Amino acid sequence: MSVPSDIEIARSARLRKISDVARDMGLTEDDFDLYGSPYVAKLRLASRERLADRPMAKYVDVTAITPTPLGEGKTTTLVGLGQAFQHLGKRAVIALRQPSMGPTFGIKGGAAGGGYAQVVPMETLNLHLTGDIHAVAAANNLLAAMVDNKLLRGNPLGIDPHAILWRRVVDMNDRALRQIVIGLGGKDEGGTPRETGFDIAVASEVMAILALTTGERDLRERLARIVVAFTFDGKPVTAEDIGGAGAMAVLLREALRPTLLQTLEGTPAIVHAGPFANIATGNSSILADQIGIRCGDYLLTESGFGADIGAEKFFNIKCRASGLAPDAAVLVVTVRALKAHSGRYRIVAGKPLPKELLERNVADVEAGAVNMVKHIQNVVRHGVTPVVAVNAFETDHPEELEAIERMAREAGALGAATSRHFTDGGKGAIALAELVEAACATPSRFEFLYPLDQPLTAKIETIATSMYGASGVTYEPLAKKQLADLESRGFGGLPICMAKTHLSLSHDASKKGAPTGYTLPIREVRLAAGAGFVTPVCGTMRLMPGLAEHPAAEKIDIDEHGNVVGLF
Repeated sequence: MSVPSDIEIARSARLRKISDVARDMGLTEDDFDLYGSPYVAKLRLASRERLADRPMAKYVDVTAITPTPLGEGKTTTLVGLGQAFQHLGKRAVIALRQPSMGPTFGIKGGAAGGGYAQVVPMETLNLHLTGDIHAVAAANNLLAAMVDNKLLRGNPLGIDPHAILWRRVVDMNDRALRQIVIGLGGKDEGGTPRETGFDIAVASEVMAILALTTGERDLRERLARIVVAFTFDGKPVTAEDIGGAGAMAVLLREALRPTLLQTLEGTPAIVHAGPFANIATGNSSILADQIGIRCGDYLLTESGFGADIGAEKFFNIKCRASGLAPDAAVLVVTVRALKAHSGRYRIVAGKPLPKELLERNVADVEAGAVNMVKHIQNVVRHGVTPVVAVNAFETDHPEELEAIERMAREAGALGAATSRHFTDGGKGAIALAELVEAACATPSRFEFLYPLDQPLTAKIETIATSMYGASGVTYEPLAKKQLADLESRGFGGLPICMAKTHLSLSHDASKKGAPTGYTLPIREVRLAAGAGFVTPVCGTMRLMPGLAEHPAAEKIDIDEHGNVVGLF
């Protein structure tokens, strides 16, 4: 079946006025403002208080197995599922992250679904939407400018120029800016020369703060806690010390308001925040969920990458901060991804799939399904009922689909449903919606993976062994020192936000399936004091050429795609 391109489908859609979509959610004109279009609105945070007496919707997280480089259609499944509930006479609201011009999402619409299961209008969604990412970048870069201004004005705080953690950001993948020298032109013109660089805007800690904050006061307090540098005698320097937190909060005031859009079939879609998943929390905002959960029968959200990364952080970081507990989880799989996890195929983005991958081969599906089984176990470990959504392709074979359903049930999932939302829209996901409805009717026994009062090392090791299948953890000397320092400074009670590859359950992207018996290496540990988590960096990260001897080199990492990670 030939499906038109995403942009062709989006442009042919008959959109409802967003005011009508809002009314279906039970919102009034006092709860939103149109934003330059009859199809885009900004929600007012005051609506949370007005809606507080309404019953809460069932709360569902859409996650996935370990993805291949092509992705497995998690967001498309989220959108299709939201549309499917309408066909069952139920009201669903979906909440998802905002697309970025950086390499994680691109500008082709992948972050908003695809085919006949996408959020629209596409052009508005992909071109900075309502300016939230621009506001994040402006707040981030204001703080960076204020740090350098302190150096220029005599350095009254005693900041060590080689221990400045805060980098500038831009919302695109501009390789030439990843590592640069600033401050040239003399003291009066350029300040203090030093090495720094640009990260992608959604990798800023400011974006993680936006996703985790619960309101204006909380935002201001979180921004104040950001650690931007250390002094010559090793003391942390915060955004409050620099004097930037208040101005940053002003720049972010409108960005606090989630954006309301719709799917192709008119399902409400709340789009807000966009932190990375392999180096940050990878979930849309708490504010969006707090509003959406009072506006329908089901609130469907998604977490980035696989259940070992995005869902684990959804459960243990986002749900801790929001106080919301999930009722069910959807694990998205594809036949081709399970075959790839057998270790017998190699999938490369931009190149045709191996011909053998598309042939009927139940044995390879069963071999690769160990990855699905592990992710099901990861969800069940949190006391949440999982269901499996098989994002279907024309090349799938009935015997392969039957094998997935059988293995999913044996692993602890309520069941598996083959979903064809990409080609058929909401109608193609009705079976999945019915399965999710049944899962939500099962009493949830949600629990966190670890208590916050455990030592940081205990929390790290629990994640490594329970979620990743590692037999243990090793720490580089730098990581040991950093962990001890964080504990002594009072940060030991924060949750853990692991930074690792999304292409494997382990730290090694080449290890497919469900590897076991390996030791997870922790190279270093980062603090995101404003966002409120500690980030251990897993595996051996590569430094930019020529930086190995730089005094700040231990603070610079590159992910598996060659992107400078910086401070998250």
